[in-house]
Amino acid sequence: MKHRNKLIGAAIATALALTAVGTTAMAGPTTPRHATVSEQDQLQALYKAAKVEGSKVTVYMGGDAPGQWDGLAAAFRQQFPDMKLNLVTDLSKYHDARIDNQLASGRLTADAAILQTTQDFDRWKKQGDLLKYKPVGWDKIFANAKDKDGYYTGVFYGAFSYIVNTKQLPAKATDFKGTDLLKPEYKNKLILTYPNDDDAVLFGYKQIVDEYGWDYLARLIEQNPKLIRGVPGSAAGVASGDYLASIAVGGDARPNGAQVFSDSERFNSWAQRGAIFKDAPHKAGAKLFMSWLDSQAVQKNAIATWTWSVREDVAPPTGLKPLASYRNTDPKAFATFMSDRAAVERFRSQVELYFGRVEGADPGDPTGTLGRTPGGF
Repeated sequence: MKHRNKLIGAAIATALALTAVGTTAMAGPTTPRHATVSEQDQLQALYKAAKVEGSKVTVYMGGDAPGQWDGLAAAFRQQFPDMKLNLVTDLSKYHDARIDNQLASGRLTADAAILQTTQDFDRWKKQGDLLKYKPVGWDKIFANAKDKDGYYTGVFYGAFSYIVNTKQLPAKATDFKGTDLLKPEYKNKLILTYPNDDDAVLFGYKQIVDEYGWDYLARLIEQNPKLIRGVPGSAAGVASGDYLASIAVGGDARPNGAQVFSDSERFNSWAQRGAIFKDAPHKAGAKLFMSWLDSQAVQKNAIATWTWSVREDVAPPTGLKPLASYRNTDPKAFATFMSDRAAVERFRSQVELYFGRVEGADPGDPTGTLGRTPGGF
């Protein structure tokens, strides 16, 4: 995880260096120079407004480890040195509870939220809790990654699938199947994130159960997998060589592992949504942060170095095809799954019969110190 964070932080730092010197380096052969200049001019105007407001912003961002997004925060501060940013990382399912409590008590701390709990954004929109705001570059963002009315906007595409030791993969990696994990060589060599702890992981298991039935999970548990909280630990377990595979997770699994998108099985991909709250204490600061994150500069040189950008004018990372070209995934499917909370909880309860109750500290807040209102000024 530390290795992955350093890679992301370095990539974002590069993006900021390029952004700071202007636009020539940012403009690709098909990108008009004036388009990039225009985005940077818009960001500077937002920066001025944020400074008038007080130069502060608090963002709650979903993640599995303390400091997971520190590189992002450092890059933002580098470009906008007068800004005071509190970027608070924790599991999305805990951040949304904090936000709901803050809204209910009338003491909102979070200015913006970037979470995988897609259903919350639809609910908050319906309740009138979100600010209608289309960040810089909004017209370049894929339709399936944004609210058509402009109340929330994706910032990157997540994708969870198999992570496998490269020596265990078939000659054509995309021929790998979930049933391969039931072979004897995987006994005691699987490291799995509790699916009943993370809805994005849970949906990956829903797709597997739909394909192979509940008996697959029974046989999987017979392989005696190690169960952990948080996605980064599963990727790290395969990366180290201590384990041979994981299911329905993502991340940097080098040097020993690779993420596999099967040709025969579905995998989960979704747009990680971000929004500003209507009663945010620092609306101008939140507008600046969201626009910066969705700008072509950051999407191209930071986000698209490790996952798919939500912008149609930014190419995917090296080694990946455009997300729309993968026939076994639908970026809208996860949001559909998340919208039916009764069905989600029924499936989660059944999965728990196989994996047991979740054990261990919150990986995003292992010391339990964040409390109800972290990140306040």
